[in-house]
Amino acid sequence: MSDLPRIPLSEPCLVGNALAYLEECLSTNYVSSVGPFVERFEEAFAAYVGSRHAVACSSGTAALHVAMRLLGIGHGDEVFVPTLTFIASANPVWYERGSVVLVDSEAETWNLDPNLVAEELDRRARAGRRQPAAVEIVHILGHPARIGTAVEACARHGVPVIEDAAEALGARFTDGPCSGRHVGTIGRMGCFSFNGNKIITSGGGGMIVTDEPALARRARHLTTQARLPGLEYLHDEVGYNYRLTNVAAALGLAQLEQLPHFLERKRAIARGYDDAFQRDAGITLPPRAAWAAPSMWLYSVGVDAPVWGRGRPEVLERVRADGVEARPIWSPLHTMSVYRGAPLLGSGGVAEQLAARVLSLPSSVGLSAEDQGRVVTALRSTSRASVEAGS
Repeated sequence: MSDLPRIPLSEPCLVGNALAYLEECLSTNYVSSVGPFVERFEEAFAAYVGSRHAVACSSGTAALHVAMRLLGIGHGDEVFVPTLTFIASANPVWYERGSVVLVDSEAETWNLDPNLVAEELDRRARAGRRQPAAVEIVHILGHPARIGTAVEACARHGVPVIEDAAEALGARFTDGPCSGRHVGTIGRMGCFSFNGNKIITSGGGGMIVTDEPALARRARHLTTQARLPGLEYLHDEVGYNYRLTNVAAALGLAQLEQLPHFLERKRAIARGYDDAFQRDAGITLPPRAAWAAPSMWLYSVGVDAPVWGRGRPEVLERVRADGVEARPIWSPLHTMSVYRGAPLLGSGGVAEQLAARVLSLPSSVGLSAEDQGRVVTALRSTSRASVEAGS
């Protein structure tokens, strides 16, 4: 093991007004879900992404769960979800007793393959089969999904779209029908996460954005235990304790104020890795679609095992032994026991290939040039050692 300090994968950068806003919460005793920072955070967030409404939640998963409720997902209703994503993208479907239909990835962006979605919706229409209750499009690792084809097909067949933009705050579309728009604002609702490893954090937390006032009102109602206005404790449906606290919102607002700087740093770090790895045999750089401006939340590369002579698990083990906190991308959901029986659009082969090759590298906003050099050296030396060991 290395004696050098560990380089974390993605740690928060708590600067700007964070301390002042938190002290204001403490001095006024507004620390729970009642307080001015919740509304301020919602308004600022909606303005940033270009949405009419934003509703703060206790987590990104809670945001997705409420979105499922808002669309009326119920027993047996199908929701299309990419197979290559964090499991929290799919679990809220099951919370409402719906059924997950998994979708393979595409090589261009590593996100859901929109052609598979469009072909399946058209096929069902021709056969007179029931359409899914929703399609969830996830923007993984900070790169926008190629959403246009899927959204057009969903519009033709009356299928609502939910965007899981938990990892992609700050990413935008730069060309095509969605040009100039922020991820999370294309479908009926978009959901974001402010977990500690995300580009901005509220120590946890999430957000639902929508342009539909009725959806926003009901989302706010459901996240506050569906309590009716007034002094008495009257509730008109089953709700949840999903509202973000004032303390968390204060931190989230301070972080949102820093987001332009954070994005600059993430993209600068990505350029540094690009320059270092672009000529390295056996390393595939992350997606860069011409029509997208990714946030570069986590810089992730593909490891070509035949060139390196070892698989990704061995590479990860050796890099981590050098004090570099790299991590593998998720296992596809269709390979996990809890989702193994779910229907799958496509073969699953693209997702499986990515899962076997991709690893994410340290990408903290505060990553120093020296530490980034350590990451590059660790990965390169592992590559050379692997080739020598296999020769």
